[in-house]
Amino acid sequence: MPKIKKTCYVCDKTPLTKDEIGLTKKLLNRNPKYYYCTACLADYLEVDEEFLLIKVEEFKDEGCALF
Repeated sequence: MPKIKKTCYVCDKTPLTKDEIGLTKKLLNRNPKYYYCTACLADYLEVDEEFLLIKVEEFKDEGCALF
């Protein structure tokens, strides 16, 4: 299986942070074909970027292994 390039699917930001990779996996798919940076994921989900950053902290506090 080819390794998926971990750059933002929309804006080509590279490298993506561990939080951005984890957030894509948590909210979209555990084995995504594409990854998103926080800004592009917020646009895609039609939420504020700040909301996603708060969710990352909540997921970390819950002990989510993706972050």
